[in-house]
Amino acid sequence: MRRTAPTLALCLALAGLPACTAPDTRPPAAPTGLTAQAGSATSVHVMWEAVAERERVSGYQVFEAGRLVRELPAEKTMVDVTGLTPQTGYAFTVRARDTAGNLSEPGPAVHVTTPAAKAEDRRAPTAPASTTARATGPRTAWVSWSAATDDTGVTAYDVYQGGVRIHTAEPGASGTALGGLRPDTVYTFTVRARDGADNSSPDGPAVDVTTPPASGDGPGTAPSEFTATAAPGTVTLTWTAPDTGRETSEYELHVNGRATTVIQFGAGAVPSGRAEHRLTVTEPAGTVWVVKLRARLPDGDWGAFSAERSITLTG
Repeated sequence: MRRTAPTLALCLALAGLPACTAPDTRPPAAPTGLTAQAGSATSVHVMWEAVAERERVSGYQVFEAGRLVRELPAEKTMVDVTGLTPQTGYAFTVRARDTAGNLSEPGPAVHVTTPAAKAEDRRAPTAPASTTARATGPRTAWVSWSAATDDTGVTAYDVYQGGVRIHTAEPGASGTALGGLRPDTVYTFTVRARDGADNSSPDGPAVDVTTPPASGDGPGTAPSEFTATAAPGTVTLTWTAPDTGRETSEYELHVNGRATTVIQFGAGAVPSGRAEHRLTVTEPAGTVWVVKLRARLPDGDWGAFSAERSITLTG
C-alpha cells in the first residue's frame, strides 16, 4: 500500500510558500490604565494606555456595558463617546485586536455618571488663568492649571496639544499626568474648561515642555526658545540652534501643519547660537499661522520639532 506524503512536504512543494505555519490564535494583552471622564451631560471621554508593540495590535474596541460603541486604529488610545443620556451611569471597557484578528480580554471596567443637562446654558467658563508643565520622563509629562469659573459649574478640563484635545480631566482636578509622548520633543500644551452644556472656555496660557532624550539617544535635537513675531508684510522667526556637534545650516519650516519652505544659511553665515530669519508674507491681515521648525541633523535626517507658535498676520 502506497503512503501519502506528509502535510509538511506538500506545503514545502507549493510555489512561493516556504513552509506551513500554524495560525496565530494567541490574543494580545488587555489594555490597562483605562479612565473615563464625563465631559458634558451627553459625552464621556475614554482613554487608556497603548498595548506594547510586541503584541502587534491593529486596533481597539470600546464597549459600554458589553455593547460595542467605537472601533479605533492602533495609534488612537482615546475617544469621546457622544449621544449619551444625562444623569445616567455608564460602564466602559476596552479590548485590543491584533493583526491576526484576535481580541484581548477586556480590562477592568470603569464607571462614570453623566451630569444633569443645562439646555439653556450658553455661557462658556472662564479660561484657566495659569498653566504650568514639566516633563517627568522621555514619554511623560505633568500639566497643571488654575481653576476656572462658570455660572453653572465646570464639568471637565480639556488638555490640548497643537490644537488637538489629548486628555480630559475631572472638574476638581488641578493637574494631570500625560503619557504616550515622544522623547526629545517639544510640546505646547493649553487647557480649556468645559461645562455641562459642552461650552468650552478660551485657551488658558500656553506652556512648553521638552521631553528628554531616551537613554542612549544623545543630546536633544529640537530648536529651543522659538519665537514668531508678525509685522506688516513680514514674520520674524528666532530660535536657538540645537547642539548637534556641528553647525546647523538648514531648517524646515511648517505652517499650519504643512512643510512650506527650507531655511538655509550660507557658508560663513550659519548661526552658532541664536538664529533669526525674516519671511515676506502676502496673505491678508488677520490670517492665522501656526508655525514650528526643525533642524537638519548631521546624518541627513530631520530632528525634533520646536515648540509651536500661533501668530496673526498684520497688514
